[in-house]
Amino acid sequence: MQETTSCAASAKNRVCGSGCAGMHWLQDSAGEDGKMRVKEHPILGELEEKKTVTIFYNGQPIEAREGEPIAAALMNAGIRAFRTTAKRHTPRGIFCAIGRCTDCMMTVDGRPNIRTCITPVEDGMRVEFQEGLGKSPLEKEGHSHEKN
Repeated sequence: MQETTSCAASAKNRVCGSGCAGMHWLQDSAGEDGKMRVKEHPILGELEEKKTVTIFYNGQPIEAREGEPIAAALMNAGIRAFRTTAKRHTPRGIFCAIGRCTDCMMTVDGRPNIRTCITPVEDGMRVEFQEGLGKSPLEKEGHSHEKN
């Protein structure tokens, strides 16, 4: 893997996170098959194979490993932008990868604002790109949470 001074996401017209903090390794990390899944970790050693399942990103099927974080499956599929911010509508992707920030929030199985970096994949999940703060199914239908 060679070091790079420009953002890998920019080179591929993709988003790698807020300010690209620590994400410059993306450019050269893809394996021979073009996938980015870690198979052998320098500290954890060889990682066990998990059952392959299918999740759906914006209606399109994506191969994933059961139990891996949704964000990992999306990154492996080449998807870097997970949502846009509410105010400026700028794209966001994985940033902290430990559930502390909100950059990886997406709509999962109809529920908005799910942190995909800590939510494990389940077969058949429906994951959608999220615009801004996201809306629940009731809000999309025009119902309000406000009491009269």
